[in-house]
Amino acid sequence: MTIHQPAFTRPIVQISLDLTNIDEALETAALAMRAGVDWLEAGTPLILAEGLHGIRALRKAFPGVPIVADLKTMDGGYLEAQMMAQAGATHVVVMARAHEETIRCVVKAGKDFGVQVMGDNMICPDMVAGAKWLEDLGCDYVIHHIGYDERRGIAARGMRMPSPLDQLRQVVDAIKIPVQAVGGLSLEQAIQCPEYGAPLVVLGAPLTIDADAFKTATGDLEASLRMICEKIHASQVRQLGS
Repeated sequence: MTIHQPAFTRPIVQISLDLTNIDEALETAALAMRAGVDWLEAGTPLILAEGLHGIRALRKAFPGVPIVADLKTMDGGYLEAQMMAQAGATHVVVMARAHEETIRCVVKAGKDFGVQVMGDNMICPDMVAGAKWLEDLGCDYVIHHIGYDERRGIAARGMRMPSPLDQLRQVVDAIKIPVQAVGGLSLEQAIQCPEYGAPLVVLGAPLTIDADAFKTATGDLEASLRMICEKIHASQVRQLGS
């Protein structure tokens, strides 16, 4: 069943575990849960490094906690979603630039195996149209995403780094399913997301993960996460039309 934005009266904080080994992922996840994070994401680096073993380890360690498998599925959608669901994931990610039939397959697998589908509009020529396309095909959420290479490459050429906030309000207003903004957000930008109508706030690089090494950020990460979670949870979610 599709969850619509008004159901989110309180923002959700998700940490992206963009790490490359299970032990570090479990340690960082435990720290994040103590700090008040709501959802765990098995980031693409963790899935590439550890696959289903990483999902199973997170599920065993954190029963009852939502786990997003950031598959970035482009083909073989049904099987990928099925495998992650059976390993313990509650959410899977499919790309808007995948074939329509792949998105439909992931959505069908979501219904068959009880997982929700997050559609990612990264590198869509029209990000708003991409988000609407994902909603029309049955996705439960939209990830409004500016990619890692895109951000860094543009910045390296001396141009302004694009931000998910650039079109976030337009994406939120175009669809009725929940939106999360992903891609190099600063602390201030992450905290602003619910005000834009995006109730699912993702904390990843550079806030919690070293983007160059795919390692947990240094410093007192637990204290920083606790402060971030408190600020985000205290913010108000803008509802459609307001």
